[in-house]
Amino acid sequence: MHSTADSPLSEPLPTRDVDRSDDAYRQWLKEAVRKVQADANRSADTHLLRFALPEHWGIDLYLKDESTHITGSLKHRLARSLFLYGLCNGWIRPGRPVIEASSGSTAVSEAYFAKLIGVPFIAVMPRTTSAEKCRLIEFQGGQCHFVDDSRKMYEEAADLAVRTGGHYMDQFTYAERATDWRGNNNIAESIYRQLELERYPEPAWIVATAGTGGTSATLARYVHYMQFDTRICVADPENSCFFEGWTTGRQDATCDSGSRIEGIGRPRMEPSFVPGAIDRMMKVPDAAAVAAVRALEGVIGRKAGGSTGTGLWGALKIVAEMLAEGRTGSVVTLLCDPGDRYLDKYYSDEWLGEQGLDIAPYARALETFLGTGQWPACDRTAD
Repeated sequence: MHSTADSPLSEPLPTRDVDRSDDAYRQWLKEAVRKVQADANRSADTHLLRFALPEHWGIDLYLKDESTHITGSLKHRLARSLFLYGLCNGWIRPGRPVIEASSGSTAVSEAYFAKLIGVPFIAVMPRTTSAEKCRLIEFQGGQCHFVDDSRKMYEEAADLAVRTGGHYMDQFTYAERATDWRGNNNIAESIYRQLELERYPEPAWIVATAGTGGTSATLARYVHYMQFDTRICVADPENSCFFEGWTTGRQDATCDSGSRIEGIGRPRMEPSFVPGAIDRMMKVPDAAAVAAVRALEGVIGRKAGGSTGTGLWGALKIVAEMLAEGRTGSVVTLLCDPGDRYLDKYYSDEWLGEQGLDIAPYARALETFLGTGQWPACDRTAD
């Protein structure tokens, strides 16, 4: 269930004799919008980091470091856009809670903006969400509402909004439309601006991962709008239906189990995932993603989350293809959030054992590739 113009979660359309221009509400609205816009004005751009590759390859690899946002992830941009969208549509009201279905990072960022404008926030999330993400949501003043089955998050969030009189933000529907994909300092425009002085300023590929699908939609639309030759690839984790839906063209594709890679992968085709806009998809083994994110620490000296590892594995595979074909150019992927949120998961050998994930073959393969340029024979990436 999603909040739409005629659903019980949206405000009813006013009749002609109803005055909705209450002065106190309009003043509150103006102040709330000002506070959200001021947050953007205080924020500097995020860094574009180089992933060192052998110079003679003639290929440059970059990571757009979204972990430096004040709430620590790529989702800070989305949460800001969703709050402005909800406020300007009249859906977010003083004193009423904002409710979101989220596996973590979006909820952390939305809790921040809810606190900023003074409304309650409730995150509906799987019980398996990392303890650190729950702590961060609560640190921002939000509440965590758990479900045992991740596929029930949407329904529970919608029902909770009805019961509390709040607004179900519904990132999975509104992510692709709340962001201005034509520019206005979105992530795509930022990437191209930061590449202007590099030797390959127009990347051959940008590799993203998909939770809502909003980021890949923004990147792809911007590339088409600006008439760039860049291709967009989406790397999907194991327990997700996006890859199957994209390859088969089925909008009703589903997956029976939840993703082990928090923040990406979905059990259904989300409304904000725009398959027609992207050029390629990969199905990346979860063990490969964990191996990649651990290898990343050895290159840049920092930990990152599993979604970063999924995208990085896909980006390195594309680098290998370019190298084998004798092509030069640049590839960009995303550093989505910091690894300290996942010390009990992707950086825990005990958790890997519980999940039955053996990352050793992928770790050796990455070491071989970065040393010799030979892509691993163990690769089970599908595309």
